[in-house]
Amino acid sequence: MLKQFISLSFLGLLGLIAAAQPVNNAAIMARKQVPIVCYHQIRDWRASDSKTSKDYIIPVAAFKAHLKMLADSGYHTILPDQLYDYLTKGTPLPSKPIMLTYDDTDLDQFEIARPEMKKYGFKGVFFIMTVSLGRPHYMTKEQVKQLSDEGNVIASHTWDHHRVDRYKHDPNPKKDDWIVQIVKPTQKLEEITGKKMNYFAYPFGVWKKPVLPEIKKYGFKIAFQLADKRDADYPLMTVRRILDSGYWTTKTFSNSLRHSF
Repeated sequence: MLKQFISLSFLGLLGLIAAAQPVNNAAIMARKQVPIVCYHQIRDWRASDSKTSKDYIIPVAAFKAHLKMLADSGYHTILPDQLYDYLTKGTPLPSKPIMLTYDDTDLDQFEIARPEMKKYGFKGVFFIMTVSLGRPHYMTKEQVKQLSDEGNVIASHTWDHHRVDRYKHDPNPKKDDWIVQIVKPTQKLEEITGKKMNYFAYPFGVWKKPVLPEIKKYGFKIAFQLADKRDADYPLMTVRRILDSGYWTTKTFSNSLRHSF
């Protein structure tokens, strides 16, 4: 028993030492980027939808066709832990890796995306905005827990979607943006899933360099933006994604995956 305890303690110490090792940012930047797709709403367009909003709303038939194309083309979904190991250690990935991510907790992600992904054995990453949990047209805590239990990754996306580059610290914890938007929502998701929140997505995909060390300080291994250029000093805090636009045909989507990364 003592021998086993010493062995486990030694392994834990090795893990702490490994985690403390500085990452090689130049090596991360040199690795080929993995295609990462971002979805918001999955529903048919309405007459009231603006031209801009239709970029973020993919019709149901188009979403299903796009996922079928991924499966037929031999893509394999990966999750953030695999991406982190690939970027930091060069750990091999499956052939034609892709990551499917979903922002903002919309109910259609559970009702439409989840069964469609299961059809092809795909897994996804769900960035949860905690203010919306249980509200009409949004997921419940139970649904978020179910996604996590089924092997998808739940990740942090702030409390109510305020831009990270505008956060301020305040002596009053109730007014400190970092506590309200980052600390408490992350703790909430950890309570729901029983798992540590290691990943984060910027609201609107917006970030500025001064916030990057702050985001890293809160323990996130990777922070996901949208399509802006990565920061060479903080490549793990500025991992790129592209929107699967509601305007795109299956062919356009396929071409974008090949040429955007």
